[in-house]
Amino acid sequence: MQSRSSAALLALAALLAAGIPNALAKPAKAPAPPELSDAGKRLEAAYTAELESLRAKIAAALPDLDARAKSAYLDACKSEKTAEAAIEDAQSRLDKINGAKGLVAHAKGKWIGGADKGIAEAKAKLAKAANAAERKAAQDELAKWEKNREDGLAALKERTAAMEQAERDRPAVEKQLAQAKEALAKSKAGSTAAIKQLGLADILSSDKLDALLAKHSVITEATPAGLARFAQQDSGNEKLVGQLLADGKLMLQMLVADGADGGQYGEAMKIYTDIRKLSGKSGEGVLQRLALAVALDHAVPNPQRNRDSETNGPAHVNPLNRYLHFEKAFLAGELDPCFKDLTVWDLRMVVDGEEPDDILTWGRQMLRNYRPDHVTTPDMGWRYVALVRTDIPYGSQDNIYDEKELHFFQNILKNGGICGRRAFIGRFMLRAFGVPTTARPQKAHAALAHWTPDGWVVCLGGGWGVGWTKTPYDRDLDFLATTQARALGDHFLAVKRAQWIGDAMGEARSYGLITKKEPAFWNGVSLYTQRALIEASKARTLAAVGEDIAEATESKVKEKIVEVKMTEEDRRAVVDAKGVITLPAAATSNPTKSSGRIIFQNSFLGGKQLHYSRGNGIQPFEYKFDAPTAGKYRLSARVSTPSWKQGLKLVVNGSGKPVEIALPYTVGMWENSEPVEIELAKGSNVLSFTREGNVKGVSIRDFTLTPVQAP
Repeated sequence: MQSRSSAALLALAALLAAGIPNALAKPAKAPAPPELSDAGKRLEAAYTAELESLRAKIAAALPDLDARAKSAYLDACKSEKTAEAAIEDAQSRLDKINGAKGLVAHAKGKWIGGADKGIAEAKAKLAKAANAAERKAAQDELAKWEKNREDGLAALKERTAAMEQAERDRPAVEKQLAQAKEALAKSKAGSTAAIKQLGLADILSSDKLDALLAKHSVITEATPAGLARFAQQDSGNEKLVGQLLADGKLMLQMLVADGADGGQYGEAMKIYTDIRKLSGKSGEGVLQRLALAVALDHAVPNPQRNRDSETNGPAHVNPLNRYLHFEKAFLAGELDPCFKDLTVWDLRMVVDGEEPDDILTWGRQMLRNYRPDHVTTPDMGWRYVALVRTDIPYGSQDNIYDEKELHFFQNILKNGGICGRRAFIGRFMLRAFGVPTTARPQKAHAALAHWTPDGWVVCLGGGWGVGWTKTPYDRDLDFLATTQARALGDHFLAVKRAQWIGDAMGEARSYGLITKKEPAFWNGVSLYTQRALIEASKARTLAAVGEDIAEATESKVKEKIVEVKMTEEDRRAVVDAKGVITLPAAATSNPTKSSGRIIFQNSFLGGKQLHYSRGNGIQPFEYKFDAPTAGKYRLSARVSTPSWKQGLKLVVNGSGKPVEIALPYTVGMWENSEPVEIELAKGSNVLSFTREGNVKGVSIRDFTLTPVQAP
């Protein structure tokens, strides 16, 4: 016998062409679809008939819902919304009370305090006035500030009265807020209980309907007409659609990862199949998941951001090359060690970047050369992202020096930027090392969020709850919720099954409870089930990192420096048969350990290197060593510089005019500086280096001193 849902399901045939948007769809406007040929119309009819058949089978398998249990569930949901509205109202009133206090502080400080400062400066100018014009200007300025102070005192009186009234209201408002929060807690408990009373646990925890649900949701998202347009192109495409619809496991994997971009399942299947043919390693493990992530995300072509000088560069990222790039990097051990454990959904937020593959390669090489400590730090909140904190100054004044021959991300490293550019390069670096990341802007500020083994973390902005994402999960708390539920593995399937049943019921997709739009029944069941899973798991929400540098150049939080163990080999100067001296940069006689602006680091080239960090001030470093012979030597330094206009000053053996050493702009690669000529004594010598002013960072591998042959 059919369930009560059967008739409603079968009545939805008119909605077949509507489809359901996938969760990671790109916002770009798609071109008008091609007309269906006669063959295409026959295919559309076949896919439509199959969809109707699937809906009937799903309807027959669904349990009858108890009317009272369903009513209790709906009432519990309404109760939650009422409590949430009460909290919002109370919090808004409390914010106004706190705002009144802030206005008083403003009147006392910036307004009256600023006027007092202006009055003092005007009086000083008046006392120093040398002529009538200067006295008149000072008197006018003094009068202006005295009037400003009077206005400030009047505002302070008015604001103080308003604050005192607001403070009298505070106890009642705080009580209202506490009561609303208590009511919400009770409502949530009621919703959880109501979900259980619906008796859906068995069907949501069982895989019996997975094959039907998966095929139904794929055809619904793709639409019968969309599948037909792809299939009518040639027999190979029609075969691909048939293979997809016959592979329940693959469709399930796609849907758990939120489906093909733009509902383009035919294109996704073609990319996936091409990757499988291209690489014999793409059939299992993380490389299979990587192949599928690329296929799903690039089903609608991803725009590629080329160098400005590349006017004829590719318009879109090549998905096959994108897969091969990450396969090669993974097999070479260049990606984060956790890459091997990422899901298809995670990997979609690795392979979705706008950067060309060669720039991804550059990003990894640059960071390994320039700041290897950012690659190896155990602090997963800052791993790969700390470059924003240490080397990307806040400010756009130097952006006019961006070079067309450099890529966008290389220019950010060279010239800094404000919040947008800093967030962009942070996400780029994470993708380069295979770490999932997404934009998470907040009002008047750009930020980023990224994966860690302990959960997702926000960088460069306020914590969870003040922003949104550029995904259908929209509010950042809804995005956070899906990441926490997905971390529970197979338990998360209960969330998706309820959503897929909602597809069969003709419901619009809902991706979170924070949005204003009320979810339809099955989508609500999906989201409340998700919340119950998260609460039962006691998932921990990570605090934001980098809030203090969201719009600042210097961090208030002291950078943690990991001390490296120095060996005799690290500090030994080497002289070859021709008298060429190689002086390791880490072989300093002062300082002998990381301090201030100087950091000793393990180098990916082996051994150690010295990093002189960005900032103001002078910190000298020096080397004591023996030269085999006296005379002139050409000195060059092997350096990695992320920005331009860099240099060192050198004093030899404590005397003479400092020698200027210009450092090449290497875009983070290793290069040797142009040699400078210096005079060494036989035996003991001391080289003293300094840098002056507000300098950019530089990493130094070693110095080479080559004897100048006598004429």
